[in-house]
Amino acid sequence: MSSTVGDHLVSRLATWGARRFYGYPGDGIGGVISAVGRAQERGEAEFVQVRHEETAGFAATADVNFGGSPLGVCVVTSGPGAVHALNGLYDAKLDHVPVVAVLGQTATTALGTSYYQELDLVRLFSDVAGEFVFQVTSPGQLQHVVDRAARFALDRRTVTAIVLPSDVQEADAVTTVPEGHGWTHTSAVPSSPPNVPRETHLRDAADLLRSGRRVAILAGVGAAGATEELTAVADALGAGVAKALLGKTILDDRLPWVTGAIGLLGTRPSYELMRGCDVLLLVGTTMPYSEYYPAPGQARAVQIDVDGTRCGLRYPTEVNLVGDAALTLAALLPLLEGAEPDPGWREDVARWNTVWDEWGRERAEAAADPLNPELVVREISPRLDDDHLVAVDCGTVTSWFARDLDLRPGQLASLSGTLLSMGGGMPYALAAKQAHPDRPVLAMVGDGAMQMNGINELVTVAQRWRTWADPRFVVLVLNNRDLSFVAWEARAVQGEVPFDAAMDVPDLPYADYAGLLGLGGRRLDSPGDVTAVLDEAFAARRPTVIDAVVDPTVPMIPPHVSKEQVLATLASQLKGDPAAGHIVLEGARETVGAAARALTRRWGRQREGSEDGSGSSAG
Repeated sequence: MSSTVGDHLVSRLATWGARRFYGYPGDGIGGVISAVGRAQERGEAEFVQVRHEETAGFAATADVNFGGSPLGVCVVTSGPGAVHALNGLYDAKLDHVPVVAVLGQTATTALGTSYYQELDLVRLFSDVAGEFVFQVTSPGQLQHVVDRAARFALDRRTVTAIVLPSDVQEADAVTTVPEGHGWTHTSAVPSSPPNVPRETHLRDAADLLRSGRRVAILAGVGAAGATEELTAVADALGAGVAKALLGKTILDDRLPWVTGAIGLLGTRPSYELMRGCDVLLLVGTTMPYSEYYPAPGQARAVQIDVDGTRCGLRYPTEVNLVGDAALTLAALLPLLEGAEPDPGWREDVARWNTVWDEWGRERAEAAADPLNPELVVREISPRLDDDHLVAVDCGTVTSWFARDLDLRPGQLASLSGTLLSMGGGMPYALAAKQAHPDRPVLAMVGDGAMQMNGINELVTVAQRWRTWADPRFVVLVLNNRDLSFVAWEARAVQGEVPFDAAMDVPDLPYADYAGLLGLGGRRLDSPGDVTAVLDEAFAARRPTVIDAVVDPTVPMIPPHVSKEQVLATLASQLKGDPAAGHIVLEGARETVGAAARALTRRWGRQREGSEDGSGSSAG
């Protein structure tokens, strides 16, 4: 049998490291699906059929995030299939993940005739795949187009798209490009990765960093793979380190000089770290909440990123180093000799962490009806294996993940970090397991997101779990019968009482549904059962859903509460919010906790002033 354009596409993508195809069949993409099937029979590719094309986009993104493939691929049919995939692909674009979308299209003979499922996909995808989107109309174009799509995706760390009309997919492939006018040759060899900045720029950065007495580092997902180098630089500078959400596993959350997450869902120690520092080092992050950076003019700053266009994007940096994080940090380290950090700076950071952790335990033990979500999440940390993979959805579950789950290098965690799309948690978990079938997986999902994509993708889990070398796959559903993140935004931003008809989520028996699919399931609705249920689920030799019935009124209080947020929330309570009693109680608890942390901070600064003889507070 001769090789088709679909076969050539699959084999050419394999040369770029892409062997796993997430998608859903349709006649508009049938030639490619058949080609993937033939390659799968030869052990050269794998097709993962998901329940919805949006999931295919999410899963292709997560496959890269969890280290399964250097290049993610989703394969979807023409018209509605392509439209459905857009949200998952925007997740890749905004988080700078290399993904190629292979899109079916109406046959070339019918294009322009308002045929069934005919859409202008090049125009439709010109934003999400703006770096490279191309419709193939001749078999001779295919090889060059695949190479360009893969190279742009990898080098620009973005989404690219290949549009394939159905008749072109099944045409005979052109695998040898002839010599002659009008033909071009191409290479499937990836470009070299970013290296190290020039010596003069490194010295400028080192001089600035050595000038700091209270250095703060903010590390993001761009620092992945640089744990050892980041630790050495932090130690040389006596720095405290905060982590952007996607960089949570880069450093051990339990280290006394690591303050954990930053931003709206972050910790108070991270806020204090940024407000007290005099020098800031940004490594692989463009965390967007500007109010959680040092105040303008407070700190001098250096940034390290593989993409120079992202430098100086969030804070007025003085030195910008474009290069690989691990290599750049390693090159910086010997130039930092002679740094003289304030010896009490890390002591202050450790004290802030201690106070925060104590308050975290108090929050988790606070009365709730029936369960406190922070109690459930805090109990998970000691049950995670060293190689656990954690997929997280967006909503209040993201806050509890950021604040209450301790992670460490060796584990991996990911979510829709910039798009912040609900519905990504289960697709991420599925892709993590397909990429690493021998590693345990935890999915943390809110009930709203579970009803979007999670329920459906449990069907995919039920279909595939017996093929996994390690069948452990825990789905924690924080079931609060409420779109509680949106409800808190209504209170704190708009000053409104949440609108029940908009916010209420139907209470479904998630554990029972898992049982219908042949999976494990436990409903958890009592604090006394938390330990036993978690132990059972994490030890189970089949995927297990925990339906944790948690209180929607446990507040997500940010690490720094602005006057505007206080006034807006107060206004919502005066309008008759039924959760007012709990909110007032927890608000008082936060005020007491904040006061304790402020006293701790003040004591640390007074100590510093007495040591240098100035008697004034610093930072």
